[in-house]
Amino acid sequence: MKQVWIVDDDEEMGHAISLMLKLLDCETKHFINPRPAAQALLAGGRPDMIVLDINMPEVSGLDMLEFLRRRKEWKDLPVIMLSSEAADVMVDKALEMGADGYVMKPVTIDELEKVMSQAFYKHIMK
Repeated sequence: MKQVWIVDDDEEMGHAISLMLKLLDCETKHFINPRPAAQALLAGGRPDMIVLDINMPEVSGLDMLEFLRRRKEWKDLPVIMLSSEAADVMVDKALEMGADGYVMKPVTIDELEKVMSQAFYKHIMK
């Protein structure tokens, strides 16, 4: 069973994504902001994937993505960005920074499953 961490300051959205992921046979852990997720990683935790909201107070999802991609031990960790922002500039920036996928809120289970499959496949083929 895959372990997926959700980092989203919106508790309702985090809960909804967690339910979808459980239907996709994943275990989940929800973090309200990136700091506790980063601390869990630094303490040795390692999910199979992170679903990361872009717009959060204090530390943005892009800041967290940059943190992940600068460390060699997490460069290969699949990360899917989640946002209500549809601007191509934001999508392109996240993908250029190393995100493996991008889904728009509100997300459907089919869309989430498709992007997750693509992200896992991308990392298997590296």
